Amino acid sequence: MTGVTEQVEQYYLTVLDQLNSGERLPSERAVMAELGTCRSTVRLVLTKLAAQELLYPRHGRGYFKI
Repeated sequence: MTGVTEQVEQYYLTVLDQLNSGERLPSERAVMAELGTCRSTVRLVLTKLAAQELLYPRHGRGYFKI
């Protein structure tokens, strides 16, 4: 993983620690703006965290904490 990918992953892990189960994570667009990264990097991290069963996607609604 690159430094940017690790930064995005750490951001999401921090956010997940602050959320309750079922709460929505910040949008991809908001994370892109806050961290100055591209959508593909954000999606890569979200896919990885979903595979680890830390969050789940809902089509058209975003990602939610498990």
